[in-house]
Amino acid sequence: MEELKRVYSERIASAARAESDAGQAAEAVRAEVRRREDAKDAALQGRLESGHRRRRKRAVAEMERLLAFAEGGVRRFEPSGRVGLGVLVDVRIEDEAGEDERTLFFLPVGAGVELHGPGGDGFVVVVTPGSPVGRALMGSQVGDCFEIVVEGQDREWRVVDLM
Repeated sequence: MEELKRVYSERIASAARAESDAGQAAEAVRAEVRRREDAKDAALQGRLESGHRRRRKRAVAEMERLLAFAEGGVRRFEPSGRVGLGVLVDVRIEDEAGEDERTLFFLPVGAGVELHGPGGDGFVVVVTPGSPVGRALMGSQVGDCFEIVVEGQDREWRVVDLM
């Protein structure tokens, strides 16, 4: 009986050591997984930081371009003139759903930004020379028409007025 107690005591001790070793190994694996997850999180945060840094630098560069442009003063365009930087352009847009009129502000940066119109009247959307609308508008005159596909829909744009 004593021998059986000793055998079982050894088995229990051995099982306890194995349990402890397995627990430590499991904890090591969990810690490694956490480190990998932490590493993934750290890498993600690094990419986010890098992306935000690029976005901030791009915004600073765009602001500098806008300020440099504004130093030259915003000139008044004659209705008989051609579309260029600094012009306010009234356009009529026609598609299958009907027609719409918009006022666009042709600037070197800020595409898509909505501003309050002169005197707080309506909204003005900023268009840049690099955008599809900007490329089509550049150099056009009152009465000129062009077609642009926007959001998969073909639309006809007509220059109505320059200011």
